[in-house]
Amino acid sequence: MIVRMLRRGITRQRGKMYLAAATIALGASLVTAMLTVLFDVGDKVNKELKTYGANINVMPQGAFLMSGLYGLQEGAGVSDTFLREDEIGNIKTIFWAFNILDCAPYLSINNDDGITVTGTWFEKAITLPTGDAFVTGVRHLKTWWDIDGEWADDESASAMAGAEAAKKLKLKAGTEITLNGADGAAITFTVKGIFHAGGAEDSTVYLPLAAAQRLAGKEGLFQRLEVSALTTPDNDLARRAAADPSSLSIKEWETWYCTAYVSAICYQIDEVLSGAVSKPVRQVSASEGTILEKTTLLMLLITVVSLACSGLGISNLVTAQVLERAQELGLLKAVGAQDAAVSALVLCEVLLVSLAGGAVGFFCGIGFARIIGVTVFASAVQVKPQVLPVTAALMSLVTLAGSIPAIRLLLKMRPAEVLHGR
Repeated sequence: MIVRMLRRGITRQRGKMYLAAATIALGASLVTAMLTVLFDVGDKVNKELKTYGANINVMPQGAFLMSGLYGLQEGAGVSDTFLREDEIGNIKTIFWAFNILDCAPYLSINNDDGITVTGTWFEKAITLPTGDAFVTGVRHLKTWWDIDGEWADDESASAMAGAEAAKKLKLKAGTEITLNGADGAAITFTVKGIFHAGGAEDSTVYLPLAAAQRLAGKEGLFQRLEVSALTTPDNDLARRAAADPSSLSIKEWETWYCTAYVSAICYQIDEVLSGAVSKPVRQVSASEGTILEKTTLLMLLITVVSLACSGLGISNLVTAQVLERAQELGLLKAVGAQDAAVSALVLCEVLLVSLAGGAVGFFCGIGFARIIGVTVFASAVQVKPQVLPVTAALMSLVTLAGSIPAIRLLLKMRPAEVLHGR
């Protein structure tokens, strides 16, 4: 009998039920899309920001002490202390090894032309202590460079010049440049490309690190390491740990160490590189946290607005449905049906329609999320298992909340007045 009444109630008001299902489907699709992106947005935003440079700077202890003492810029080459090139692979053995995306070492050598000459890895394949291979270098770290020509490589006597350096030295792609080493020997390099970085790097000529080490007489050494890592936005715990890790309790220290805070990753890098001090590039780290927070807030606002609009639509449609069926519902009450039974009948009809609309909206929402992922982040968004139950719970609550005005109207309904047309 109940099934027959439900089927009859839904089919008699087919138009309004279609509208209710469409309203639920639209709301569910937006909620599903926003939640799917929200649960996956952290890594997506971080990876997107990593295309704009490193967020960790690693230097010898003496270099950081000198830069702090004299107020010089980090990485300005203010110390004669060095780090070991053969230890770089150790950074891929730390607790957060998979969060280390790219890195590039630098060694600057003296030059009388007022141009910075720096050795680095362009695209270097290194063998890690674990036996795995790790391909990295400035080609992966400086993806925003505008290249006129082609990238240099680490195996030949090739070089790359910044736009300002090329202008001053009258260089272009294919030009040869000769540099004198510390032992008086001269090495000739072919400029493979001219790059436009939009910063101080435009006044730099980059050589393979091995060649710069020979010129400087510093085989196997470098002065600075830039690291790009996926990190978690700082909170109070991370800020306290960055100031003084020893101030944390054992439990706090374990939480901090096992969370991908930039300060925790810096601490772990210092553990595996001899005599190194790692510091976050605060402008980049702060930007990552701010952008992630604002993106998350935007997603939440869109979700809340979608739920509110769905609730209002359901409220209007269910109220109109109750008013249209006033005589039928009044008759049920007149023959002895309790308010709870009549209300349950209406709610069951609405929930069945909501279930159908929600199922359609969920799959549409996954499609929208994938479109957002490909369009904004150039990669597919992963659908987390928790999206389905969260979406179902939210849409059920919205449906029930939207039905409250109609249920209140139903409870106030007097059978005698309704049946006599008053």
